[in-house]
This record gives sequence, structure tokens and C-alpha cells, in this order.
Amino acid sequence: MATKPIKSLESEEQRLHRIRITLTSRNVKALEKVCSDLIAGAREKELQVAGPVRLPTRKLRLTVRKSPNGEGTNTFDCWEMRIHKRLIDLHSPSDVVKQITSISIEPGVEVEVTIADV
Repeated sequence: MATKPIKSLESEEQRLHRIRITLTSRNVKALEKVCSDLIAGAREKELQVAGPVRLPTRKLRLTVRKSPNGEGTNTFDCWEMRIHKRLIDLHSPSDVVKQITSISIEPGVEVEVTIADV
């Protein structure tokens, strides 16, 4: 009977993973700054980088009546919140991603990291 080789933690850490970083924010300038910092850090470590992919902007609209009661002319206010999203794909070991994502992230930018095997 053949025995299975035992996986060590070192080989697990060195194995390449496909890492998808999703950035979400209402502020475009802060989002683009975090994107450029992440990509610069990844290229500094000579990793394979794809992105940033700019996803369509979600526009959350709310139309409300100006008048507190039902009397008067029908006037409305329109409010809108835009949510911008970026995707960055990396091919690297998982321990390197911890170093890259340890940069200072602007307030208001949400970061989500998804790791998958290659």
C-alpha cells in the first residue's frame, strides 16, 4: 500500500494562491489612492497583478417630499449616494498578502480579501 505524503506547513505557505481584493467606497479619490498603494506594494514584491477592475457604480437614489404635511405644491428632493467598487487580483503566497495589505487604508474604504487555490 502506498502512503500519502504529509503536507507540511512550509509547503502550504509557499503554494501560490489566487487572491482577490475587493475595495468599496463612496469617495473615489480615497479608493484610487488605496488601489495604487496596494498595486505598488505588490509590484515591489514582483507579484503578478491584474487590475484594478472598475466595476459599475451603484447609485442609491431616494426621492422625498419637501413638505412635512400633504398641503401645498408637490415639491420633491432627490438624494443620491454613489458606491464605487474596484477589484484587484494577485497570484502570491498567503503570507505575502498580509504584508501588502498592512498599508494604511484611508477612512471610508472597505477592504475584502478572498483567497482561493490556483
